[in-house]
Amino acid sequence: MYVAMYTRAMANMVRKQVYIERHQDRSLRARARLEGVTESQLIRQGVDRVLEGDAQLPPDDALWAAERQFIEARRKRLQVAPRRRRWTRDELYDE
Repeated sequence: MYVAMYTRAMANMVRKQVYIERHQDRSLRARARLEGVTESQLIRQGVDRVLEGDAQLPPDDALWAAERQFIEARRKRLQVAPRRRRWTRDELYDE
């Protein structure tokens, strides 16, 4: 029975080979032992979190540079030369 369930679950899986840092390997192994799950299960949970947007992704520097350029161009376009008043303070109180 267990073999049949395992085989069905594996039929929906795709094998990926990745390299991780040594400290990540140690931490992953310890976390899996602590939670009583496999390292693969933790990795799949991590992938799901990234795809769902729950994980914090590093900023895209090129995207932020383009955004800064857009903001600066917008700021320059909206800048208006200061106008001189056409009235005097005394005219405000003219009765």
